[in-house]
Amino acid sequence: MLAKHLRPAIVITLLLCVLTGLACPGVVTALAQLLFPRQANGSVIEVNGQPVGSALIGQGFTRPEYFHSRPSAAGAGYDATASAGTNLGPTSQKLVDNVKTAAESLREENPGSPIPIDMVTASASGLDPHITPAAAEFQVPRIARERSMNAEEVRRLVREHTEGRQLGLLGEPRVNVLELNLALDTVRPMP
Repeated sequence: MLAKHLRPAIVITLLLCVLTGLACPGVVTALAQLLFPRQANGSVIEVNGQPVGSALIGQGFTRPEYFHSRPSAAGAGYDATASAGTNLGPTSQKLVDNVKTAAESLREENPGSPIPIDMVTASASGLDPHITPAAAEFQVPRIARERSMNAEEVRRLVREHTEGRQLGLLGEPRVNVLELNLALDTVRPMP
């Protein structure tokens, strides 16, 4: 009697393992490679044939001549294996302290302008590669000063690298920090 039920259970289990564990992922992977090869391979950005980052994962930029990304809550900073938000609520003293510390640092580098919220708070994943156009504009005077550029020239680069809403209605306008910094290096390379 047990053999009568055991054999079909084993066959169905093996069949479902092959279908859901091999066939389905294989088909999805093949379709992704065929239809969206750049995205399926991580949206890697290359300079002179060398990978410098991904358009999908943020990087920490700390040098004053570069646009800075928003803070990361992922591990030691932009660690994709530790992707997570801070889970700190509005009444958290640690969140308040983190924001105050980040704001003080930003005021030293970029005096005179109100600080956009995304420059002092981490994204939900901690890996966001984008900042708001307001956060980019906030950093324009510092970039222009550090690179000996006209501020309007830096603003033009920001405008050129501002992405609109997806499908015209999803999300908010945003600027990919890595792509903007690479454009800066093309226009005005640093020694």
